[in-house]
Amino acid sequence: MVVGVGSKNISGSFIEVIEQQGWQGLWAGNGINMLRIIPTQAIELGTFECVKRAMTTAQEKWSQEECPKVQIGPLSLSFSLSWISPVAVAGAAAGVVSTLACHPLEVLKDRLTVSHDVYPSLSIAISKIYKEGGIGAFYAGISPTLIGMLPYSTCYYFMYETLKKKYCNSKNKRSLNRPEMLALGALAGFTASTISFPLEVARKRLMVGALQGKCPPHMAAALAEVIREEGLMGLYRGWGASCLKVMPSSGITWMFYEAWKDILLPLKPGPI
Repeated sequence: MVVGVGSKNISGSFIEVIEQQGWQGLWAGNGINMLRIIPTQAIELGTFECVKRAMTTAQEKWSQEECPKVQIGPLSLSFSLSWISPVAVAGAAAGVVSTLACHPLEVLKDRLTVSHDVYPSLSIAISKIYKEGGIGAFYAGISPTLIGMLPYSTCYYFMYETLKKKYCNSKNKRSLNRPEMLALGALAGFTASTISFPLEVARKRLMVGALQGKCPPHMAAALAEVIREEGLMGLYRGWGASCLKVMPSSGITWMFYEAWKDILLPLKPGPI
């Protein structure tokens, strides 16, 4: 639906996929997606926690000490971190680092999903992509992917942490229960996906255009092409289907991540 292929509604897309590929078509590219999600989530969540803690520590240190200053003639510049959100910075860093590390797997997943007839299996996809452009072909579309990931990842983590904090304060609770984690995680995913979805549409258009030999030159041109062909609503084509995927995925991710933190952190040995 995002790339403008086939039906314009969710039920029609389901029926079309089943008619063309059978029930298995609904899981096209899921094997590589499973391989992709493990390192992506590990790197993303690990980077998020690491950067958030580093930023929080730096803010606390600078609040207790005098902020660094740079003297340029009569002008004195003071650097303060108080206005920066550690969660937002950590979310942005998490998205960028995981994208750089795992983009080849994203390329494989997209090719297997969108062009299943051209790339019927993982081994054939790897072989064809390598023959087309070598190692660099596995990083095709990295720039628009990073541009799209930055607002999504920043908003995703910032929304979850903010919602969790405000909800706990309003209910005088120290932590969320599992259903609350599920609900707030789903809401964070919904908000982040809605804000960044036009960029995802442009990224998919660039990817499919490259496969069809009529790729727009850049993301702005892809956005302009969508608006020209389908109007502003075209920027949100497939948004409903995306939310049906993102919301449960996001909610389940946060619920299990928080649950494992509760299990593992009490077992973490203290300083010797």
